[in-house]
Amino acid sequence: MIPDVFSAPKYTGPVSDHFDGHHFINPRPAAPKGFADFFRFMWLSKRGDWSKWTENRAYPPPPKRLHTGELRVTFVNHATVLIQMEGLNILTDPIWSMRCSPVSFAGPKRVRAPGVAFEDLPPLDVIIVSHNHYDHLDLPTLKRLYVDHPQARIITSLGNKLLLNLAGLSRVEEMDWGDVIRLSDDLALHSLPSQHFSGRGTSDRLCTLWMSCMLTGRSGNVYFAADSGMGPHFAEIGERFGPIQLALLPIGSYLPRWFMRDVHLSPAEAVEAHRILRAERSIGIHFGTFELGTDGQYQAVEELSEALEAVDGERPDFTTLDFGESRLIP
Repeated sequence: MIPDVFSAPKYTGPVSDHFDGHHFINPRPAAPKGFADFFRFMWLSKRGDWSKWTENRAYPPPPKRLHTGELRVTFVNHATVLIQMEGLNILTDPIWSMRCSPVSFAGPKRVRAPGVAFEDLPPLDVIIVSHNHYDHLDLPTLKRLYVDHPQARIITSLGNKLLLNLAGLSRVEEMDWGDVIRLSDDLALHSLPSQHFSGRGTSDRLCTLWMSCMLTGRSGNVYFAADSGMGPHFAEIGERFGPIQLALLPIGSYLPRWFMRDVHLSPAEAVEAHRILRAERSIGIHFGTFELGTDGQYQAVEELSEALEAVDGERPDFTTLDFGESRLIP
């Protein structure tokens, strides 16, 4: 048997309503997919079209700082978004690596460069890491950020601190669902549930926590869903925090549905989540960077547009940004 050298350290701590002492539990428990399911997904599913490489349009670099009360978001790639609010610069699930993989020579390879050059990032204050999958917790990128942005606080979900410490990153804080961290006098970060899973190898599935996040400040509430399938958490979050000024919702890597349904939103489900969350506006993320499902490179964006057209009544304020594109949120 080949030793599992890639699995992350497992969390140990007290039992809770979402941790049984060994594994974390989703808001809507679902049976995990087995090896036969993975084989069917990888080798027997029809895959959509992806280009080998797509050149990005050039956009101006994001500003160094915004004033308190201003809100601006820049889509970098995948689930990496620069959120500038209450005078702070916050980066979510950063990945600048060519592959989201435990090794540099194999695994899903990006088809587009990040929309913001690493050197063009403003001074970072907070780096959020939602869970430990390779496309969200990218150690090479985090190590670069750790050196270049020594003032930044790295905040992650429960159990991931040890992995980051072992990689040489000591300035790490971790959060359980329901925890709140004050980022400044004007801004707080809330750790919230998501419908997903964790694991970096073959023996650590569900052994560290995954989370979504809410930023609450003077310029409104901003929700970062990270990775998630549909679940009861959206209604609970909407009831507690709505109306939400801006929701960042994943729309890609959603096919085939029999394999992805429990862990990734489809574009149509993202539109429904927008409604349930009571979001005033939403921006789609998690698409067009890495081929992680069988949906095509542009399929998520196209199906999002179709889902919005199918909504009865007023069209929801739900869009996507180009790689590197910014938007000021009123």
